[in-house]
Amino acid sequence: MVQLFDGERLDYLLAEDNMHIIQSHEVFSFSLDAVLLAHFAYVPIKKGHILDLCTGNGVIPLLLSRRTYASITGVEIQERLVDMAKRSVELNGLNDRLTMIHGDLKDMKTVLGHSAFDVVTCNPPYFPTPAKTEHNRNDYLTIARHEVHSTLEDVVKASKLHVRPGGKVAMVHRPGRLVDIITLFRQYKIEPKRLQFVYPKRGRDANMLLIEGIRDGSADLTILPPLYIYNDDNTYTTEAEGIIYGKQ
Repeated sequence: MVQLFDGERLDYLLAEDNMHIIQSHEVFSFSLDAVLLAHFAYVPIKKGHILDLCTGNGVIPLLLSRRTYASITGVEIQERLVDMAKRSVELNGLNDRLTMIHGDLKDMKTVLGHSAFDVVTCNPPYFPTPAKTEHNRNDYLTIARHEVHSTLEDVVKASKLHVRPGGKVAMVHRPGRLVDIITLFRQYKIEPKRLQFVYPKRGRDANMLLIEGIRDGSADLTILPPLYIYNDDNTYTTEAEGIIYGKQ
């Protein structure tokens, strides 16, 4: 059994009763965004190399490990979150396939190499850097939510650097950044291929998007059907329930 430190708790990884993740109310815990991205992203089933940028407490590598036997590397700039992720990997007996690295995604070339990964995933900070007076009182939350250490362009640039030609890059973000995302994808030779908007309910505006591109791919974008999370009575839709509880 791995050690838990003050303020930490052991949670089930959603419906996976045999998988756990270390979390803490003092830092940023994973949310639905990560679950949707882990379901949306293409992954090779039997072998390959996957990179997860802005990995936080390692939730996306843990979730992806249910879908693939590929090796998965997570990169996170916040040392405390990396420590939590490493202990979660150990707890779930995945040290042979999952590796967590403490570092800045802008400085990973010498560590990870060039064009070494089949897939890159990322749940990046969504918001531009706020003024100092607007920072969250919790620095962990500020760094996770705002572009304090890495901008959207930094993320796309790193994704292009590390994914192989023909490899895939998948990201979850806010719809308001769609034009920026597509512009940067094309600037760094990642051609958008699949796009899905996520809605809290029917009749509401989309509040998330999932996008996947191929490095050096040809132009051909598919808009997937919308994903609705809640019914009018606030229960999960059948599709959302299948994703969240691992029934798909």
